[in-house]
Amino acid sequence: MKYGLSVPQFDAFGDIHRLVDLAQEAEEVGWDGFFIWDHMLFDDLWRSVVDPWVAMAAMAVQTKTIKLGPMVTPLARRRPWKLAREAVSIDHLSNGRLIMGVGLGAPEQWEFGFFGEETDAKTRAGKLDESLEIFQGLLSGELFSFQGEFYKLEEMRFLPKPVQEPGIPIWVGGVWPNRRPIYRAARYDGYFPDAVVTPLSPQDWEVVKGIIADRREKVGHFDLVQYGVTPGADRSMGAAIVAPYQEVGATWWIEGISPFDYGFDRMDPWTPEIVENLVLRVRQGPPVPE
Repeated sequence: MKYGLSVPQFDAFGDIHRLVDLAQEAEEVGWDGFFIWDHMLFDDLWRSVVDPWVAMAAMAVQTKTIKLGPMVTPLARRRPWKLAREAVSIDHLSNGRLIMGVGLGAPEQWEFGFFGEETDAKTRAGKLDESLEIFQGLLSGELFSFQGEFYKLEEMRFLPKPVQEPGIPIWVGGVWPNRRPIYRAARYDGYFPDAVVTPLSPQDWEVVKGIIADRREKVGHFDLVQYGVTPGADRSMGAAIVAPYQEVGATWWIEGISPFDYGFDRMDPWTPEIVENLVLRVRQGPPVPE
């Protein structure tokens, strides 16, 4: 099992220097991945927000081994060809360390509605599916064209290809127990359920694995990504929390590094104490036995 962090790129972490420093510290203490959220506003507290793609580029330069990625980027508000250029550039900059987390995006009113963009979930899901086809087609390095409901591309070739072979891994996020994101994930490289509201149990993962096995046609490695929190001061207890998920086949444990993982409401102001504790949790390292 590998161990990563999920860090919001706003509020106290809405400072690119702080995020880059935190990614460096995470690498030094043994975390395998540093994943940041992808928000434009998040809420009407008008928090400081860092562009995640600029931040990941800076992290790629200042780190050497840790995996990086958005968790998740809402493709329905992106131009997939622009995203493809950004992703392959960071993949090269990091020497093949990018993991692409994708999803519908939330909260709809702040991330879409405030900008006059589509908030309907079905429409955004359609855009997400078309965007993923375009993303993979462009990064194949082969001649590619596309005609869909939302996007139309003339025949073209995008170069360079990603460093990673056979391509940049794509993890699909979704809210458990909704099944459509699992069906979508089966076509790609991993499933990352949003477990803040409804955490998955090991038994839930058995259900997920069955759905993916029934739906999956693509050959190759598939990541099962569990989200949660562990006590950094007690690695043995943390390892005990993670162990049942490892036994059921989860390949990544993603540690939540946000106040919302510790009981804060979406509209609660972040206190200096909670931020200090979150930074401390990063420095304590992954929940592996000492």
